[in-house]
Amino acid sequence: MKTYDRILAASLQLFNEQGERQVSTNHIAAHLGISPGNLYYHFRHKEAIVHQIFLQYQDFIRARLTLPSERSLQVADMLGYLDSAFDGMWQYRFLFYDLPGLLARNPPLQQAYQQFLQEELNHTLHTLCQRAVDAGLLTLDASDINPLVVNIWLVVKFWFAFEQVAQPGQAVSEASGRRGVSQVLALLKPYVADALRPGFALAQARYGGAD
Repeated sequence: MKTYDRILAASLQLFNEQGERQVSTNHIAAHLGISPGNLYYHFRHKEAIVHQIFLQYQDFIRARLTLPSERSLQVADMLGYLDSAFDGMWQYRFLFYDLPGLLARNPPLQQAYQQFLQEELNHTLHTLCQRAVDAGLLTLDASDINPLVVNIWLVVKFWFAFEQVAQPGQAVSEASGRRGVSQVLALLKPYVADALRPGFALAQARYGGAD
């Protein structure tokens, strides 16, 4: 692995384990056994490392949320998208521990995040909901799509932070992500088509969210 990629991988590991604010470039260099000067040759400061890791997360979400183009949306697709959203959050979880603070300290990251949210992710989520309506998976008025998308994104974006507050002293885990999926399913439940409710109940049970 090239030094550039090793720096990113080690930084992601340390940020996830200790939190981004607790990790300096000197910590990263020591963890890798390289000199600070070698690290600075690739990244001028820690904010540049964080920004690049966010771009990796962005590519992950783009690849996982690609909608099928040659067939109707299916229930398995919807569950797969939820799994992917929280899988991405788990792999890049430090980004979500204190997202507002992270963005405030890193203007290039804030610009990249807002651009991704407004130009890509928002459109993808709206299209996903509309495709689910067209496929008969959800019974949803057009005027309800935007509020639902906003609520889903609020849960996804702040779920790990909520878990930290709701269960102080307990480390965030992959099980936290499963609870997040269950919470999003609860948001979708009122709009699920009648014929799909038995399958939806099974999906809720899968994530520990059945009644």
